[in-house]
Amino acid sequence: MSTTPGPVVRPRPARRVSTALAAATCVVLAGAVAGLGPNTAGASSHREAPLVAMDPAIDNTDLYAFVSPERPGYLTFIANWIPFEEPTGGPNFYPFATDAAYNIKVDNDGDAKPDATFRWTFQNVDRRGGSTFLYNNGPVTSLDDENLLFRQTYKLESSFDGEPFKTRVSGGMVAPSRVGNASMPDYAKLRRDATTTLPGGWKVFAGQADDPFFLDLRVFDLLYGGDLSETGQDTLAGYNVNSIALQVPFSDVALRGDAKRNPVIGVWATTDRSRVRISGKVGEVPRSGDRVQVSRLGNPLVNEVVVPAKLKDAFNSLPPEKDAGIPEVVARVTNPELPKLIEAIYGVPAPATPRQDLVEIFLTGITTKTPDGPIKVDLNSQLNNQDVSPARFRPSEMLRLNLSTPVAATPNRLGVLGGDLQGFPNGRRLTDDAVDIAIQAVEGAAQSGKLVNALAAGDKVDANDNRFGDSFPYLALPNVGAVNKGGGTGAGAGAGTAPDGGDQAAASPQSADPSVTPGSLAGLASRDGGDTPGTMVATTVAWGLAGVAAALGTLLLVGWLRWRRRPAPVDSEPTQPR
Repeated sequence: MSTTPGPVVRPRPARRVSTALAAATCVVLAGAVAGLGPNTAGASSHREAPLVAMDPAIDNTDLYAFVSPERPGYLTFIANWIPFEEPTGGPNFYPFATDAAYNIKVDNDGDAKPDATFRWTFQNVDRRGGSTFLYNNGPVTSLDDENLLFRQTYKLESSFDGEPFKTRVSGGMVAPSRVGNASMPDYAKLRRDATTTLPGGWKVFAGQADDPFFLDLRVFDLLYGGDLSETGQDTLAGYNVNSIALQVPFSDVALRGDAKRNPVIGVWATTDRSRVRISGKVGEVPRSGDRVQVSRLGNPLVNEVVVPAKLKDAFNSLPPEKDAGIPEVVARVTNPELPKLIEAIYGVPAPATPRQDLVEIFLTGITTKTPDGPIKVDLNSQLNNQDVSPARFRPSEMLRLNLSTPVAATPNRLGVLGGDLQGFPNGRRLTDDAVDIAIQAVEGAAQSGKLVNALAAGDKVDANDNRFGDSFPYLALPNVGAVNKGGGTGAGAGAGTAPDGGDQAAASPQSADPSVTPGSLAGLASRDGGDTPGTMVATTVAWGLAGVAAALGTLLLVGWLRWRRRPAPVDSEPTQPR
């Protein structure tokens, strides 16, 4: 792996930009926050649009940006891709796409155009050939272990102020998908080996991780059952994602390199695909001019639940600078539908319209410098940067962060609404409860200064299922256990259904034995003390599988004996070592 020093952004002359939007058009896409109530729990941006749902490798699921708590003067970006990675999903598991570019972009002057772009592209190193289907053929103890038959490397490039891209890392090693404890007995070491510190202070990581987004996804059943009874289960527990993490000094992303005068930045992530793809064939990474943007993510939950289906793919293809030109969304901006729906189901009065508070939270940043802004504080708008004039500012959807906000000693999961100014929507930390914050925001908590008690419980999923780390890259290690523990909850599910027809997991507590789960066949046998229909089926299936295994073993043995007896070729070559 080769690296070059991280850049330092130097002062530059101000660019000419268009004049500010009129007040009416400033609220375009404010409807994005109108969707941030209970029915936003579609998982931040997991499978949010038709095209990305069919192309998981380019599906940007979540974006985080926060001041690094243990490293003063540095901030961390984390962007995740490929939703719902089942840990047992072999044999190919979950590589990054080699014909795509993965980007994190930063706007520091408020014109909704990137002033800094960090770009990752990936390559495969596949040694399996025609000899095996295995991801690895023995325990993997290092990233260059000969037993790791499939691996990926990455190139990291950066561009500042529109200048040509410069390579920062070439041949960087990607942490592999976590196959299991037998295959990767010390995955924490592989994570450490894949975390690189570059000259100039940057830190970078690419690889698999536990999905850090936590929420209850049973929202489409008439908003959690119509009485908030269907809450409390973390839908993403046990699933993994592919993550890219980058830590850089403030000076590399702040306007004119001065984070004291200009502390506010806007961040979004994108994926670019080759303009023309040949299905079933992976070629070389195309030139940048051959790519088009196919995925985009700033604030959580925006494209997921607000943009209508016919516009979702279009939104994914648009840069923030064009957000104000979507007329179909304008009509759903200042008079959002969702608060009225919550009022009809839960009796919580919808806030008065027009909703300028939502405009500030998601389009302009929270500031006193916008007309008629109801939130009387300067927090995270680029308008608060001393070297930005209103003439260059353009409202747009992106995740905004004030780098000068002190790190909270005890972070509050509700972020700004919980009195913790370093949390979402001022950037986004891994521990921020985006769904509960969104529920309160759409109900007007930001402008009233009070939480809505009737919805205070939110989705009752208040933290991630796995603990986050205290240092870069902060993400929890990938899960190894299967998400599907056996048994279903639908009609005729048999062993997986509780006696009353409900969810077995909710019907009885978790067994002390981690292999005996409430919905498993083993769990039923342990409770009933004898054979049940489920255990008899399991036994039958087990004997059937044993018979298949025996038959396969016999065929392999016969084939091996025949191979041993074959004449040796005249010009045979020695077998290559693994």
